[in-house]
Amino acid sequence: MATFSILGDFARNVGGDRVDVMTLVGPNGDVHVYTPTAADAEAIRNARLVIVNGLGLEGWLPRLVESSGSHATTVVATHGIAPRKIAAGEILSRDHGAGSSDPHAWQSVANSEIYVANIRDAMVAADPANAATYRANASAYQAKLQALDRDVREAVARIPAERRKVISTHDAFGYFAAAYDITFVAPQGVSTETEPSARDIATIIAQIKNEKIPAVFLENVSDPRLMRQIASETGAAIGGTLYSDSLTKENGEAPSYIEMVRHNIRTIASALAN
Repeated sequence: MATFSILGDFARNVGGDRVDVMTLVGPNGDVHVYTPTAADAEAIRNARLVIVNGLGLEGWLPRLVESSGSHATTVVATHGIAPRKIAAGEILSRDHGAGSSDPHAWQSVANSEIYVANIRDAMVAADPANAATYRANASAYQAKLQALDRDVREAVARIPAERRKVISTHDAFGYFAAAYDITFVAPQGVSTETEPSARDIATIIAQIKNEKIPAVFLENVSDPRLMRQIASETGAAIGGTLYSDSLTKENGEAPSYIEMVRHNIRTIASALAN
């Protein structure tokens, strides 16, 4: 059992046909504001392994696990990752104040390799008979992630440095920004549970105008009306939709983690390159 779709994709790539992977928060779902159901408690109770992000992302999970009576092993997929701390100047939210950890660590592709290693080790411990399969699958997938990381860096290098500024809906891309030297600004904080204030929105509108930021971006887990309002008031173009906290269904633009990252960098580069 994985808590949301991106972790589920990592688990399927490591486990292959040796595992049956389910996710609590499905495609296009918002893990920040998810409300567990009775069926989720049953699913957790029947799971052998529960894969969580940690870093404060799944605030609803401890109560769910307790109510389910589950004895499953829990693996924190971000174990060993240096968390990005939320600065005092960033927009804060109820559960993520200044100095707390940004949970969106998967937005750095290098970090995703650590996610995969943690999931691999947990599967090996839970099912030693298939350890060789899990290790081989993880190694092959990590090679794809390393190639993805190189491709993102090459795409960013083609964007003029002064144009590497992105306005997105909520503060989900801090790790991406740090890894790939792009500035992200968002009217919402690291969690979508808190609405931005009028002052936050006015500040961003002024920044877009002053710095001539060319485009703003929607997100699949957020209401697009705010970003459309900001675009209308500033004259910035809508650069497209970015996928931050959730994959899409199979027929969508981002049905896997690798396709999500490729879509995001294509969308950003297309809007900013010229």
